[in-house]
Amino acid sequence: MKVVLKTDVKNLGKVGEVVRVKDGFARNFLFPRNLAQEATEKRVKELAHLMKMAEAQKKKALLIRKEVLDKVAGVTVTLKVAAGENDKLFGAVTNVDLAASLENEGISIDRRDIHLDEPIKILGQHKAIVKFGEGLETELKISVERA
Repeated sequence: MKVVLKTDVKNLGKVGEVVRVKDGFARNFLFPRNLAQEATEKRVKELAHLMKMAEAQKKKALLIRKEVLDKVAGVTVTLKVAAGENDKLFGAVTNVDLAASLENEGISIDRRDIHLDEPIKILGQHKAIVKFGEGLETELKISVERA
């Protein structure tokens, strides 16, 4: 019997794949646990359509991420922070502060996508990496000044 997998099944396949299994395995294991459906022509066509839609949506999201990275590459984030002697900050500048500053400039980035080696604790010029996965990353320039 041919079935369409609804979820990843170990040693069988991934979501959306059409696989051949024994009738008993399908009726007694896959169908009751809602892991698969019988592969009718209608379901296979529907699955192909859904896969095309998902691929188009993925490409669109990738383009949006590239646009955001291009915006970030040309921006220098300037933060004014209270500092004491020897240019040491009272506290630290973290990825949360950087995300909020970028949001104020009209660039929306999740704080988890901004990577600092360690929190910034002194005044001056610094760099962070903005990573969106899939090989998409750029450098963010940071200028920390005395308030």
